[in-house]
Amino acid sequence: MENLSSHFVRRARPSDYDRIAVVIDAWWGRPILSSLPRLFLDHFHRSSFVAENDDGLTGFLVGIVSPSEVDQAYIHFVGVHPHARSIGLARNLYEEFFQVARAQQRHVIRAITAPVNAVSIAFHERLGFTVTGPVRDYNGPGHDMMVFERQV
Repeated sequence: MENLSSHFVRRARPSDYDRIAVVIDAWWGRPILSSLPRLFLDHFHRSSFVAENDDGLTGFLVGIVSPSEVDQAYIHFVGVHPHARSIGLARNLYEEFFQVARAQQRHVIRAITAPVNAVSIAFHERLGFTVTGPVRDYNGPGHDMMVFERQV
């Protein structure tokens, strides 16, 4: 049985991209890699995290401390190995990111997901995010999204 104490969370490195790219579609059960281009870990690894245990990669969070919105940070992508779900690993990754955001004077955390992603919506609500949406055409015509926001 998985438990949170067997997972080590650290800051991401650009080289972690290759490990994530190999598993991301399998973890989602559908092609999703195109939503996470390499540039995110090349340019935002200092605000991103990976989780590992003795068996390898168990989770990751790709976050951005906004260079344009001086009070905001954004969580772009989070993934947890199917066998490591429901043990608090995603929450732990979020808490690590919240610390980075606060240290850089960012107190508003934002994220988005598709309206059909009920698991993500429920997760963000449990973490205290306000949920708005679906926001019509958020990502262009016909691409409605749910918007999450939380103060930290």
